Amino acid sequence: MKVVAFSGSARKNGNTALLLRTALAELEAEGIETELVQLAGTEINGCIACYQCFQKKDGRCAVEKDCINDCLEKMKGADAILLGSPTYFADVSTEMKALMDRCGMVSRANDDMFKRKLGAAVVAARRAGAIHVFDTMNHFFLIGQMIVIGSNYWNIGMGREKEEVAKDEEGMNTMKVLGQNMAWALKQMAS
Repeated sequence: MKVVAFSGSARKNGNTALLLRTALAELEAEGIETELVQLAGTEINGCIACYQCFQKKDGRCAVEKDCINDCLEKMKGADAILLGSPTYFADVSTEMKALMDRCGMVSRANDDMFKRKLGAAVVAARRAGAIHVFDTMNHFFLIGQMIVIGSNYWNIGMGREKEEVAKDEEGMNTMKVLGQNMAWALKQMAS
């Protein structure tokens, strides 16, 4: 079993990555392979609506100049996908939006190639707007026929400065429970 997590933060090793790592640690403790992909520092552009993915149906994006096809391969090879984003003007970061739009379009063009995989959204927020970010990422999972995993509260951690979310005890516990719930679900599906 494998879980891949994508941090859509422009800040490498920031709050979003810390929240994702907290959930991933719980999965690793259950013997599940994990990988964290940080989009910070990568050039990633939005979908250009060329619809070549619908014509070719090869599970790839026709635009080859960035990391999207690598991300698609990681998603295809995983049993579960975590998406993490900071809250930017009450929505996902541009990096996360580009990842969702392009990977989502390729998935739709290829018979919803992520269907029945597990998915969960993780949000870092300074103060407000996080629920909209959470909803936006969950829409990616739901339209792709994925199974959304929850926690004991919304998957949100509060903090602005680097690693400040570590002080949010409830948010950190929410990430731990999320990882435990995803591990449980993966094991149920494997049995």
